[in-house]
Amino acid sequence: MLATGAAVTTAGLAQVDREKIYQWINELSSPETRENALLELSKKRESVTDLAPMLWHSCGTIAALLQEIVNIYPSINPPTLTAHQSNRVCNALALLQCVASHVETRSAFLAAHIPLFLYPFLHTVSKTRPFEYLRLTSLGVIGKETDTSRKLYLTILLECELKVFGFVGALVKTDEQEVINFLLTTEIIPLCLRIMESGSELSKTVATFILQKILLDDTGLAYICQTYERFSHVAMILGKMVLQLSKEPSARLLKHVVRCYLRLSDNSRAREALRQCLPDQLKDTTFAQVLKDDSTTKRWLAQLVKNLQEGQVTDPRGIPLPPQ
Repeated sequence: MLATGAAVTTAGLAQVDREKIYQWINELSSPETRENALLELSKKRESVTDLAPMLWHSCGTIAALLQEIVNIYPSINPPTLTAHQSNRVCNALALLQCVASHVETRSAFLAAHIPLFLYPFLHTVSKTRPFEYLRLTSLGVIGKETDTSRKLYLTILLECELKVFGFVGALVKTDEQEVINFLLTTEIIPLCLRIMESGSELSKTVATFILQKILLDDTGLAYICQTYERFSHVAMILGKMVLQLSKEPSARLLKHVVRCYLRLSDNSRAREALRQCLPDQLKDTTFAQVLKDDSTTKRWLAQLVKNLQEGQVTDPRGIPLPPQ
């Protein structure tokens, strides 16, 4: 009897919570009640499994979330974004991340080209905390939720005190071809490369992870290696990052950089070019101390060096000859 009573109580509480969810979704349509509704719904996005379809199919909700994003545009240039504005729009992004990562709504989300509304945030260069939160949250609607990215996700939440880490990372939560195809038709690669070159360590790590996910897809690898200009841009940025990492080591960021290089070495043309431009720091013992406890990255690095050595023409002394 007690168990039954407890079950009824639990069911009653669940129903109350559900009614609150409906109420908050309705309140998104009103500018007067939207801010609190954004906050409350962003807290529930993990516990309410069907929140994404509810948001997507409710009248005016997606338009209200996009309005929150567009309202921030004037604060981007000149950079006047406040912490309050950043937190509010990041709550809206958290709900869009929920829609982007749900199997029932992801395809429609991509078909509507909603991620394009986030790209202006990735163009920002201000290093103030509100802008860094905004970039990280926007980048987050794109990476895959593997064990590694889950740890990265939690680390960024802790280090940045972010309430959400959400948008771009959710798109590659699964290795779906339509997601990669969508990203390749947009400017996400140059945006990631820009952040990899000049962002904070955290935003560099997320941007490099996104590039890594694109490279791990055969279509993405072929796209980047299709022209010398694309490959050389990626190789140049990765090279700059290695040089910077030799001065300011970060095992987490180095891991993603090495994985990008290893994947590039799977392409024959890129492999030939990497024999000439792979940074010396990845060939010597520069990072030995940084990687002493990271067997995975050490294995990747050894495989990278092996890939570049195989099939290379040498003179009688074993010295590599330049390509003909």
